Amino acid sequence: MFDEIRAVIRKIPRGKVSSYGAVAKAAGFPGAARQVVWALQGTAGRLPWHRVLGAGGKILLPGAAGADQALRLKSEGVAFRGAKVRMDLHEFKFDIMK
Repeated sequence: MFDEIRAVIRKIPRGKVSSYGAVAKAAGFPGAARQVVWALQGTAGRLPWHRVLGAGGKILLPGAAGADQALRLKSEGVAFRGAKVRMDLHEFKFDIMK
């Protein structure tokens, strides 16, 4: 399961984002958003973890980790409206063939 989830996360291009739920669905595990979080743990530097957000574009990481995520996204040109990513501009749509 985690390998499939990680493979989906690798497909999110620079300047685009997705939600935990959309990643789970694209990996073939609808409803497994929590497992996406688990799949990301310990993968810093190997996956574009910062491109995965909560529903509606919300950064769910607390404190410095959330600030780091926002900074990384802004450096890729991702626009925010308040504390949320502009999903209308930056949401990556997976080509789901399952």
